[in-house]
Amino acid sequence: MAFKTYQGGCHCGAVRFAVRVDRHEVVDCNCSICQKKGFLHLIVPPEQFELIQGADALSTYTFNTGIAKHHFCSTCGIHPFYRPRSHPDQYDVNARCLDNDAVQQFAIKPFDGKNWEQNLDSIR
Repeated sequence: MAFKTYQGGCHCGAVRFAVRVDRHEVVDCNCSICQKKGFLHLIVPPEQFELIQGADALSTYTFNTGIAKHHFCSTCGIHPFYRPRSHPDQYDVNARCLDNDAVQQFAIKPFDGKNWEQNLDSIR
């Protein structure tokens, strides 16, 4: 399948990124943080992600193991991407932060993150 490039960012526009996608599938996790953020996970390797602007606008939140690096815009609070615990060497883009309702181009796959340890292999 050919790659398609999407752009996106936070609400205020301080953070902007581009992501190259070859598989139009996102994961909807029901764990405590993903459920509250409404995050739809689009996990890509670093070569398919580019931070266009806003590195200086990002703040980072960590909890529990400290492996996941939850980046958010320090101005508007939106979480456009992060480095996930499940794939710490990759980027996890919030498909809801893609421009022009691009999220509608993706199939949504549920993931039982409340039971993360038992289900992790299903998203690796």
